[in-house]
Amino acid sequence: MVERNNTENKNEKLSVEEFVCLAIKTLRMGDFKGIHSVYSGFNEAFKKYFGQDPVQATNRLAEQKKIEIRPIKGGVLLYLPGEAPVQSRGDEALKKMGLAAPVTDNSRERK
Repeated sequence: MVERNNTENKNEKLSVEEFVCLAIKTLRMGDFKGIHSVYSGFNEAFKKYFGQDPVQATNRLAEQKKIEIRPIKGGVLLYLPGEAPVQSRGDEALKKMGLAAPVTDNSRERK
């Protein structure tokens, strides 16, 4: 991850990676590690700063493993590498309900 020294020229434009990582760090709320691309204002800020589509840029960073993306209603959640939840929402729901996901036995299927 790219870090900038606070003493650098404030007029120097951030790279896309620097902008996205800074946004994730500064726009997240409370103990929550991710930011919603739309509701946090990230998409609009990205468009104003770079004049380009944030979806393509964040997808490219995710492919490069610079950030992690999780789809969610109304957009995506953006996370720094290693900070995204690993369980699916279904797994989390089953865990909260005190249930284990049933193990499927494919060996009994007919061929």
